[in-house]
Amino acid sequence: MAISLTKLDPNFKFRVASTPGGENITRCFACGTCTAGCPVREIDERYNPRKIIHMVLLGMKDEVLKSDFIWLCSSCYTCSERCPQDVRITDLMNALKNIAVQEGYVHPSYIEQVKALSSFDGLYEVADFDNKKREKFGLPKIHRKGKVLKEIMDKTGISRLAGGEK
Repeated sequence: MAISLTKLDPNFKFRVASTPGGENITRCFACGTCTAGCPVREIDERYNPRKIIHMVLLGMKDEVLKSDFIWLCSSCYTCSERCPQDVRITDLMNALKNIAVQEGYVHPSYIEQVKALSSFDGLYEVADFDNKKREKFGLPKIHRKGKVLKEIMDKTGISRLAGGEK
């Protein structure tokens, strides 16, 4: 993949370093310890912490922020525990996600979660069938109106991520 020098952002690494969680990114010397122990890397080749850090350091801002791979971190902290330079890769991935959202790039799975939360006051709808099963076990019915979380998300601006409120 060829990248034009004009598309690189030499200040991107400094923005990441000034974001909580990304402070130690420039310490990385690409030893590969983070990648070797990563359980997500075993399943999906796109998630390669060493490669992601390298892309950030090179200034490949758009390629990193618009990608799906920054959203794949499972937050197991294996990489952070093993990193000899204390880069804290899990926190770094959260910093990259935060920057991506600030730039307007939100992963579709998060948009769907916001839609569900504002519609059902939870991640899924509790139907009559579910409530009947709960009653059989002596559990109270769950009445979700989709109002409580929606009001909070409207006031905090989260609804805009899902296209709910303008």
